[in-house]
Amino acid sequence: MTSSRPRHALLAPVALLAALALALLVPSPAAGAPPVGGGTGAAAAHSGPAPVGATMAREDEARRRTRYVWPTGGPAAVVEGFDPPAVVWGSGHRGVDLALAAGSPVRAAGAGTVAFAGMVAGRPVVSIDHAGGIRTTYEPVEASVSAGDAVSAGQEIGTLVAGHRSDGVDALHWGARTGKKSYINPLRLLRPPVIRLKPV
Repeated sequence: MTSSRPRHALLAPVALLAALALALLVPSPAAGAPPVGGGTGAAAAHSGPAPVGATMAREDEARRRTRYVWPTGGPAAVVEGFDPPAVVWGSGHRGVDLALAAGSPVRAAGAGTVAFAGMVAGRPVVSIDHAGGIRTTYEPVEASVSAGDAVSAGQEIGTLVAGHRSDGVDALHWGARTGKKSYINPLRLLRPPVIRLKPV
């Protein structure tokens, strides 16, 4: 007489195989992975607004260490504003053009030492080194100072030469930088800094 196994005994191996297959198909969470729905705690605590740019920090430090004045002798109309290039080798306007009649005196924007007074690409240029690593540049200016001269804020450093702009408007190009290629808006050196919005 042949005896049959209970039905539940036959189903046990099938259930075991199904459980193993399910375990292989469902991936386990990666070690250290944050819980679904976004993490909290240390990771979230470090998220937030980006820190203040290093360029603006340098500008603030420069204003604290040196008193800057208008190189035109007083507030002047901005003929063309600061428009730095997106990349260091790109086109842009690395300074501001200030309305000033040819032959007018040009003044040092801050106390410092004349770093250069001479011709650059056929134009007369004066550059001054200030505290905090700031260098200001003035062109086209026929210099009355020489490299190595100490100057004070507002001191006359030369006279404006005509011909800077192709549109015929007399203007002084005033630039500022904190490094060889790190240009900043010179108007921000003034107290209070002059903010000029671009037209929309």
